[in-house]
Amino acid sequence: MRFFRGFILLAGATLLSFAAPPVPQTKLTVEVSAAETGRLIDGASVVVRFKPDVKQAKTVKLNKLRTAWETKTNQQGSVSIPEIPMGTVEIQVIAPHYQTFGDIFQLSQPEQTIAVKLNPPQPQYSEDIKKK
Repeated sequence: MRFFRGFILLAGATLLSFAAPPVPQTKLTVEVSAAETGRLIDGASVVVRFKPDVKQAKTVKLNKLRTAWETKTNQQGSVSIPEIPMGTVEIQVIAPHYQTFGDIFQLSQPEQTIAVKLNPPQPQYSEDIKKK
């Protein structure tokens, strides 16, 4: 019985040594402000999507990993995302009276802050206006 218990412990330790190394994590903060005035924008919708590369897709079980977050900025114009794997993220920010922002970022530090500056909307025009 002792031999069997020792064998099980040794086999388990051996299997753990062959497991994939943990993917490094990062804490992400997104700060949203107006490009023209620098005013912090509270209540802006922030969508963060994690985009694993091919190497990460093999080591990270995506069905057990949350790959998207949808939240709103606080009164200080920021939002913090819990620890996520380092790598590529797509960030989209939507706020009333501002242009929608979207871009792709590389997360490579243990803690990262991304500043997003929203522009005012551009004037709209129509090509259907009849010429006089």
